[in-house]
Amino acid sequence: MSGAWAKTLYHIKSYQFAVDTKEYNWTDSVSVLDNDGKPTTVTCSMAMSSRLDNGVARSGIAFLWALCLAMLGVGDAMLCGCAKSLALQVTNVYENGDTAFHYEYCEDLKDGRGFTAGIAGFCSGTSDAWEVIQLYHTLTGGKDDMSQFDATMAKYAASGSDSTSGLSNYCEVWKKLGTGDAKFRQAQDTIRDKMYFAPAMAQAKTLGLKTSIAQAQLYDTAIEHGAGDDADGLISLIKRTNEKVTADVAGTSGSTLNVNGHKIDEIAWLNLFLVVRTDDLEHPREKENQGGNYWAQTTYRVKSFQYAIKLKEYKWGTSVKILDNDGKPITVKCSTSPANKKNKRATKPCRKSTKPKEPKPKETKPKDPMSKSHKSMHAGDN
Repeated sequence: MSGAWAKTLYHIKSYQFAVDTKEYNWTDSVSVLDNDGKPTTVTCSMAMSSRLDNGVARSGIAFLWALCLAMLGVGDAMLCGCAKSLALQVTNVYENGDTAFHYEYCEDLKDGRGFTAGIAGFCSGTSDAWEVIQLYHTLTGGKDDMSQFDATMAKYAASGSDSTSGLSNYCEVWKKLGTGDAKFRQAQDTIRDKMYFAPAMAQAKTLGLKTSIAQAQLYDTAIEHGAGDDADGLISLIKRTNEKVTADVAGTSGSTLNVNGHKIDEIAWLNLFLVVRTDDLEHPREKENQGGNYWAQTTYRVKSFQYAIKLKEYKWGTSVKILDNDGKPITVKCSTSPANKKNKRATKPCRKSTKPKEPKPKETKPKDPMSKSHKSMHAGDN
């Protein structure tokens, strides 16, 4: 290998980085290395914005465009743009009492899951907090402030223990990094989307959900119940909901689902799902979810969505009306706050459903592959 090609091994190293960070299934973004070896997040919306001409060599436009289509698939109607921003903020209300992204949040809720922390309630007694920490290690390149907890966190993630022994200053370190470390915030954004948002949207796509409110409900359920197929997980709740569909049900949502050979209005299905979720919150099947009767105290999440349904808040634009955790009506607006500006993929506009034409690269031979324009591929922090 010689000449210009020998200088392009960053292509392979970038994919090796993505493999190391478990970026296996791509939704609306993917974490890679740029041409200087620095971690960056490529979003689908980048491939359709004018930023490409300023930040990416023209020879890379076709690649990014293909990447975009591969990540989402042409014509998907999953949450994006302001609708995704609203969904994230609505869940923030239930998790933290306001719409802000509390990367620094950390406490022991005594709910059988150890410390709960960050924007998605990552728990030391489950695997998600450990996933955040491992990705943070990758982004920092090695030892960092979280390294002191590695052995303990790995053990608790494997056993599901709610013990906080060996984590005496865990919340102090989490709060410090969550307040001012961009890489730690990026790790939280990535793991939230990978473990909760993307799986929820995959289930929504399988069901054929078209309304923002139904898709957002699946995301909120994934955050609290988990996105898996355990007895309290999102997949199990969907299965129990579908079992209740025994006849055609008409409605006015404008979207009809095919379940068990029956046609059911999407909002009618969502109402059934909320009944199933309420029952699960009040009577968790899994022992680890029964600690302190905590789940039974969170049925306000369901009541909030039922309130929005009564107002026919089916398709979300720039705002949505819900109930806060005290049962008071509030309006959540599409965020342009500094915290959400970092999370660019939550606020970028949705794609059009029609397949766009692939831009044609210039036929002129590109210059030295190590030129300045070819190196620049930064998407910025989440």
